[in-house]
Amino acid sequence: MASQALPARGARLGRQVAPGLVPAPRSREQPDDGATVRAVVLALPGGDALSTRRRSPMAAAVMWPLARHLVRHGMADGVAAHVVHYRFRGWNGGHAHPAEDAEWAVGEAVRRYGDVPVCLVGLDMGARAALHAAGHPAVSSVVALSPWLPGGPEPEPVKQLIGRRVMLVHGTQDDSTDPDLSYRFAERAKKVNREVCRFEVHSDGHGLHQHRAEVFALTTDFVLGSLLDRPYARPVADALAAPPPLGLRMPLATGFGRALRA
Repeated sequence: MASQALPARGARLGRQVAPGLVPAPRSREQPDDGATVRAVVLALPGGDALSTRRRSPMAAAVMWPLARHLVRHGMADGVAAHVVHYRFRGWNGGHAHPAEDAEWAVGEAVRRYGDVPVCLVGLDMGARAALHAAGHPAVSSVVALSPWLPGGPEPEPVKQLIGRRVMLVHGTQDDSTDPDLSYRFAERAKKVNREVCRFEVHSDGHGLHQHRAEVFALTTDFVLGSLLDRPYARPVADALAAPPPLGLRMPLATGFGRALRA
């Protein structure tokens, strides 16, 4: 493990997520029980297209239930999680501040815990940040929920995803971020990396609230399968193996993952 802290930044890793409502211990390295951290999940909140205001506590709070769920199911195997605090709440054009902060957070996680695999789980703008920051050598996998992938003259990069396992999840009734744009992105990513899949949550919107239990179970299956080399549930394995468009328009079945729910 590196002994020197990274240069001070405005971004913060945030305290370690506990499986319940009680905050985790304040230890910077390990939980109180001395368990070794073997893998890390970094949850990346949503935000705005343009804003230099401080991070939004409400956006960060949206990520806590999913982060707790992941820790609850992975803690026994040494999985730790943090909700990343950005410097600013906006993407801010070419500055791509949240992507820079996500990459910094991966480096900070490695500094704290050693040479461990990291999964980036992002929502909305945080999903775009996760996809951009996937090129960090410690990142093994990415989950992009309702990703904000605005169309523009320059296509979103995909080469940084080579060698990573990537899952996108999008509600078909999302009126905030375009599901078609995430499909087209996944299609481009699949051409350079076979380990890409995408699930469609039919009749659900941007927040994926209507099928929250299924989305949590799907994310848990993919994250822990990727970090801990566990077998994926059959729908995830099938989506990863299937060629486009099947593996990129995989419907998320109602009741998925009932055995994973707490």
